[in-house]
Amino acid sequence: MRKYLVLTLVVALLVFGASLTSAQDLGSADNPIQVYFVPSVEAQTLVEGGEVLRQALEDATGLSFEVFVPTSYAATIEAMCASPDNSMGFIPAAGFVIGNNRCGIEVEAAAVRFGWPVYWAQYLVARDSDIYVLGDLEGKTWAYPDPGSTSGFIVPSVELQAAGIEPGERVEAGGHNQAVLAVYNGEVDFATSFFSPPVMPGAQWDFGDLPEPYDLTVDEAYINDEGRLYVGDIRIMDSRSSVRETAPDIVDKVRILRISAPIPNDTMSFSPGFPEDLRQQILDALIAFSGTEAWATSALGSEDGYSWTTLQPVEDSLFNSVRLQFEILGLTEADIFGDE
Repeated sequence: MRKYLVLTLVVALLVFGASLTSAQDLGSADNPIQVYFVPSVEAQTLVEGGEVLRQALEDATGLSFEVFVPTSYAATIEAMCASPDNSMGFIPAAGFVIGNNRCGIEVEAAAVRFGWPVYWAQYLVARDSDIYVLGDLEGKTWAYPDPGSTSGFIVPSVELQAAGIEPGERVEAGGHNQAVLAVYNGEVDFATSFFSPPVMPGAQWDFGDLPEPYDLTVDEAYINDEGRLYVGDIRIMDSRSSVRETAPDIVDKVRILRISAPIPNDTMSFSPGFPEDLRQQILDALIAFSGTEAWATSALGSEDGYSWTTLQPVEDSLFNSVRLQFEILGLTEADIFGDE
């Protein structure tokens, strides 16, 4: 009996020692911190911008990082759960809630975009469409980015169900850009994607304002010398701006039908066993990096990436409204991610 207890103690000490060594070794060249991005925009943009972010984090912290862009929202959560001690991810509110339920993923901070700690879902239709109110979407074909997208699928699903509206054919487009282009190309009647308020000179867009606060004429929509999308002197910041190079006349051809209630911004979250001290070190480094010019070329700060202005610490309770939406819809993880 004594031998058994001694052997058990030795094994326990070995396991504890291995775990402690692994935690102490996190961020080394042999055990880099894994950084995950959901593929909400073009994967190549995230890969290139992710390398900028990786280099900035390594320069600031002296730690090693490795960047990944999985093929779907579900694959991102699965990868983080499979690496419970060494992964972090930039994931939307719904993805965080699912990851928190599945394996205890924890939120550390959330994005701030141009002063806003929230964003919205938007419903897009063709500019010349006869769809003018939410009820007109009954039976219409719907393109959405991914079933794990908060603004692209979860929130619109709640709103449509609450309004008693049943869309027709549903098309999983694979990203916000693709959903926008599905309307532009006439492949679907409407799409849902993210909305960020326009930037207006001498004024501040506010809750309750029109999502398109301008009188549109075809010759007022243009891309300026810096490659940014404008209507007159108003800068467009919603998901249509992300396809401006592919479809420079996107604002002329696609309009916003309406926007949703506010949604908590995307998160910086960590796997449950990620060391607390390193979490704070990484957050401090990212906040400092967001104040530099190079931030605009990173996956987080780029207009063609996530368009984050900076980050701010948040509490888990901020996402209770998202959890409530899951309850309202009666959605499970399997409903959203299927068999992935």
